[in-house]
Amino acid sequence: MINLKDQEELFRLIADYLEEDITCICIGGTAMMFMGYKTTTKDIDLVFGSSQDRQVFIKALEKLGYTQRSMKTIYDRKRTEAKDKPLLFSRGEERFDLFVKNIFGFIVDCDLDKIEQKHDFVGKKELITYVLPKELIILLKILTDREKDFEDIMTIIDKEKNVDWDMIIDEAIRQRKNNSWMLLDLKEKLQKLRKTILIKEKHFKRIYSAEEKYH
Repeated sequence: MINLKDQEELFRLIADYLEEDITCICIGGTAMMFMGYKTTTKDIDLVFGSSQDRQVFIKALEKLGYTQRSMKTIYDRKRTEAKDKPLLFSRGEERFDLFVKNIFGFIVDCDLDKIEQKHDFVGKKELITYVLPKELIILLKILTDREKDFEDIMTIIDKEKNVDWDMIIDEAIRQRKNNSWMLLDLKEKLQKLRKTILIKEKHFKRIYSAEEKYH
């Protein structure tokens, strides 16, 4: 497990080993620590704009002793067989999940209207990281669906009472064509959340209506 200070020091160290400047987007526990939702993580989740950028980052990780590992103990079969899946690298208990452009069909971009924070880490090269808003962090945790992802969703909701569920559903509907199970997973998680927080019926109706268009 690493804390926020560890994470920032690790990013600065990686910047020293990069062969060129890199920009990426933080999701998952990485983003949650930057946003103050949690204090530690062992999964550092990053999204790159190209396979080339990811490979530059991987070379830096390998110089630091990280090695590639299998997805099978982390993700379920549906995700390990998906076309667009991450590459995983670990060192001890620390793990990087490295995506390119999308997370299981959800296309991630650097639209500045959707950026919550920006952090620069300068070494021999520059590592620029962007953080998405909490709504997209929640939706992406629904899509990755790893151990503790639901617990992290609850942590965000406990700390933030003004989650924009319409934004989450809008994004899921907009990108449903890239992932046949996106809306179904969202519905399932909202049903689970409904046991502890108020999820209005109108949100479920929007999901049902959108999903019917694909059948």
